[in-house]
Amino acid sequence: MNNKYDAIVVGTGISGGWAAKELCEKGLKTLVLERGPMIKHVEDYTNMFNDHWDYPHGDVITNEIRKNQPKQSRTNYVNKESTKHLFVDDNLHPYNETKPFDWIRGYHVGGRSLTWGRQVYRLSNFDFEANIKDGIAVDWPIRYKDIAPWYSYVEQYIGVSGEKLGLPQLPDGEFLKSMEMYCVEEHLKKSIAKNYKDRILTIGRVAHITEGTKPGLGRVSCQYRNRCRRGCPYGAYFSSNSSTLPAAELTGNMTLRPNSVVYEVIYDPNKQRATGVRIIDSETKKTYDYFSKVIFLCASAIPSTSILMQSKSNRFPNGMGNDSGELGHNLMDHHFKIGAEATTDLFEDKYYIGNRPNGLYLPRFRNLGGKTNQKDFIRGYGFQGGGSRDAWTEYTKEMAYGKDFKKAILEPGQWGISLSGFGEILPYHDNKMTLDYNKKDKWGLPTITFDASIRENEINMRKDMKEQAVEMLENAGFNNVKSWEERYALGLGIHEMGTARMGKNPKTSVLGKYNEIHDVPNVYVTDGACMTSGGCTNPSITYMALTARAANHAVSELKKMNL
Repeated sequence: MNNKYDAIVVGTGISGGWAAKELCEKGLKTLVLERGPMIKHVEDYTNMFNDHWDYPHGDVITNEIRKNQPKQSRTNYVNKESTKHLFVDDNLHPYNETKPFDWIRGYHVGGRSLTWGRQVYRLSNFDFEANIKDGIAVDWPIRYKDIAPWYSYVEQYIGVSGEKLGLPQLPDGEFLKSMEMYCVEEHLKKSIAKNYKDRILTIGRVAHITEGTKPGLGRVSCQYRNRCRRGCPYGAYFSSNSSTLPAAELTGNMTLRPNSVVYEVIYDPNKQRATGVRIIDSETKKTYDYFSKVIFLCASAIPSTSILMQSKSNRFPNGMGNDSGELGHNLMDHHFKIGAEATTDLFEDKYYIGNRPNGLYLPRFRNLGGKTNQKDFIRGYGFQGGGSRDAWTEYTKEMAYGKDFKKAILEPGQWGISLSGFGEILPYHDNKMTLDYNKKDKWGLPTITFDASIRENEINMRKDMKEQAVEMLENAGFNNVKSWEERYALGLGIHEMGTARMGKNPKTSVLGKYNEIHDVPNVYVTDGACMTSGGCTNPSITYMALTARAANHAVSELKKMNL
């Protein structure tokens, strides 16, 4: 068995796929480890063409799903027969909650790149400078100019549909043609432009090919099926399986090993470097050591941090890279599930074609200086949402029959629209994850305990989210404007961040400016764990850009024989 490589990548999701591609293309013999089973692009998308009637219960959540995935079932994400296999069995992968935490996981090749929401927005200097200006947590070790070329590099490769706006708080990217708004959304956009000087409504920036092709396995334009979460046979949306992993495979430098649970990074005190990783084969439960010159932890924020916590040695008794004591702390997500909805009697002669896999986006407009600054909260939020027409199902409530009923069900109902706030959570030190060695999983590894919640700043922000959503819909003349709020707990945004943050000072942070562990510079962490603050936008594009940048740095350091 070959157990020596130039590089090891842990994880195959958004970050892991990019690390594999970049390292392999730069000539490194790279071992890519995934704790779950293999999923092959197209071949293993078993439900990609099914309709809801192809399932025993009509493709809804079932008692079996609630039994096997009880925690994920409460989120409304794991709610269909067609996609349940792309999310873990909660009973086989337990975790603990001091406070409610909704952890959505997909353990398989491709990870959550197969099921992500595909919204991509750059962070700006408002985000990179926020901590230092607000006196919160620690300062980022980078600024927008450091990552901007890497955003462009990634966007050009994956394909991003969007509209340029020229906003400093939401930098423009390298966009393919944007998707179209529905008539009811255009109506709201015009009203907002008329009534507000600081707000603009746009179509979502989304990682879908809308023209031409992109590198990967037959990646072509989106077919507007909106069945993305089942795996896209056209490769229209970006995933590791359709794009970055095939690129890595093409080099001949990648060795992909599924069913490999990494639980420790091996440290050599004489070299003051990591020398490899230890894994458990998830099927045989046998353990193996693999060795390399450089290691990329890309297992997603919580697993990557868990691996570092378990990587104890005389040099690092509290976990690798944890001299600062910050490992596991500053856990963040994005808070949402609050906003307003409305209806209109307009546009009854209009409908839409296809099933657009996208929605609206209204960029941040709070705390950007001057009159936008708020006294009750810092940072900001954006709005996501969209319009639609009611379905024929409303008529079944009347149990009608006959000619009029048949005519009615052939006509859609009225248009409706909804806006949902999507806001930043501050990096509180005592929002944290810990390991419980008294409760172990089936492989004998400690389980994770979450202890995190939103605080006064987020609660005040949520009040403003609701008020502003109502106000904008009322100003646009919509009917039946109603505010709404659903249960929110950390994790529900599926954007776990911050548990091994970047920073300038090893005494207060885990990672340096290139995502390298301060005192173990050949170990890089480029998933959500690295985030110093969260911003208010979907973070995956930032992970990708940071990963490409870190891989470039790692190869440069290897050539200089610094690692």
